[in-house]
Amino acid sequence: MRTFFKGIKKLIIFILVIIIFVVGYFVKDGYDLYRAAIEEKSLDMRVKELKEMDNYTKLEDISKYYLDGLIAVEDKRFYEHNGIDPYAVGGAVVYTFQAQKIGFGASTLSQQLAKNLVLDQRRKLVRKIAEIFATIDIEKEYTKDEILEMYANISYFGDGYYGIGNASKGYFNKEPKELDLNEATLLAGLPNAPSVFQLSNNNDSTYKRQIVVIKAMIKNGTLDEEKGNELIQKIKSERGI
Repeated sequence: MRTFFKGIKKLIIFILVIIIFVVGYFVKDGYDLYRAAIEEKSLDMRVKELKEMDNYTKLEDISKYYLDGLIAVEDKRFYEHNGIDPYAVGGAVVYTFQAQKIGFGASTLSQQLAKNLVLDQRRKLVRKIAEIFATIDIEKEYTKDEILEMYANISYFGDGYYGIGNASKGYFNKEPKELDLNEATLLAGLPNAPSVFQLSNNNDSTYKRQIVVIKAMIKNGTLDEEKGNELIQKIKSERGI
């Protein structure tokens, strides 16, 4: 019996060593990928180029409805975490085991900015690790409001519109600050899947996503429940959904 338990102990130690080796391998590759991207073009230079883009919009010139909707639906603990949300990561881990595929839905706004600003869109584990290193540096160098502002300006809204300034003018012929609740919540839902939700598709999925945004705002305490439910009923009535 003692020999059996010794064998089990050795097996467990061997498995742990393999796990540590594999994790270390991917972490190193992720860090190398991030460093290569930064050596090609520094984080400061990337931010500078973003802010020099046409229709770059300052945070104070963006509708509060849009910002509240964005945070509620994408990253409700945005102002509380340090770039990585452990609660969301836990949810993604559970999803991974249940769905038997890697869950990538745990990305915070900071991580999404890191991906769009520094890396690429490939859903690979090494890129995801590189994204974490980029996120750490972004959170260290910029304030939460700066991160939120940059995210709003780098997001893709479909139909060729990059950034809240272009999307607001392109879809509604309005400055971002002029967006009403209906328009703002509609735009807040588009970057989740722009090729699906873009308004040119005239897709009911777009408005179902808008309803998700509104409900998230109500739950997050940034939208009056009566006002939110009134808009939801209006959307359902107009779209027949």
